[in-house]
Amino acid sequence: MSLKDIQNETDEWVRGFTTSYWTPHEIAVRLAEETGEVAREVNHLYGPKKKKLEEPDNNLGNELADVLFTVVCMANREGIDLQKAWDEMMSKKHYGRDADRFEKRRD
Repeated sequence: MSLKDIQNETDEWVRGFTTSYWTPHEIAVRLAEETGEVAREVNHLYGPKKKKLEEPDNNLGNELADVLFTVVCMANREGIDLQKAWDEMMSKKHYGRDADRFEKRRD
């Protein structure tokens, strides 16, 4: 599934409700909340803070998908083609300013 497919699927789902996309402020706050949930899950998995017995089992993949969904909602609301934005960003990373930033593998 491409980023375009993900954006289309999200748009189809969101448009099924009377209230369309949230405001940019609401989406940004939601993104902060979802990112916090990713951090919490990473801390539970790899850090010193273990889950309480009554806490539900979450899945890092599900938490990351929540972040992606929220990012897609912002992009859709603002009319941003994420595939185009991704391609431009990766072009900078691979061939632009970061091309020689890190030591390359030699295997």
